[in-house]
Amino acid sequence: MTTLENRPNSALLVVDVQNGVVAGAHARDVVVGNIGKLVEKARGENVPVVWVRHSDDHLAKGSDEWRIVGELEPRDGEALVEKSYGDSFEDTDLEAVLSRLAVGRLIVVGAQTDACIRSTLHGAFVRGYDTTLVNDAHTTADLSAWGAPPPEQVIAHTNLYWNEHSGPGRTAGTVATADVGFGATP
Repeated sequence: MTTLENRPNSALLVVDVQNGVVAGAHARDVVVGNIGKLVEKARGENVPVVWVRHSDDHLAKGSDEWRIVGELEPRDGEALVEKSYGDSFEDTDLEAVLSRLAVGRLIVVGAQTDACIRSTLHGAFVRGYDTTLVNDAHTTADLSAWGAPPPEQVIAHTNLYWNEHSGPGRTAGTVATADVGFGATP
């Protein structure tokens, strides 16, 4: 149902599952495990897996913190998009990658829920993509010391509002890892 023409394919978008991003994140091992299951499912169904990796002053390119976690390994031929802003589309080649793959529907997983995940969800949706958030495959750090709600509340709230998000000609929603279907909208 995407508003993008001739874009019938889905892709799994794995955002910022890097050592320095998910170290100490809420339910880190469960979330990384769920992402791993989805990566294998996508590969098994010949669905593109597109990786996004953030760099900035705290995640210096080439550092251990910058690397994708050891449990997940991008394969040769899978796109790896480098970014330095919250929205994975901002000043990157993500749109060109997705266009080349004829992708009009994104299944989004990764970190941090209240930063790059939210920014990327909105960035995709306003660009015309059907955008599904996997409700048990994203996480965030505990930022409650700075006034944020506890991470489980941030995650629950993001799932709640993304499941109710809408716009003309596009779909949004959430789905659990076990229920992800790469060919169907939520």
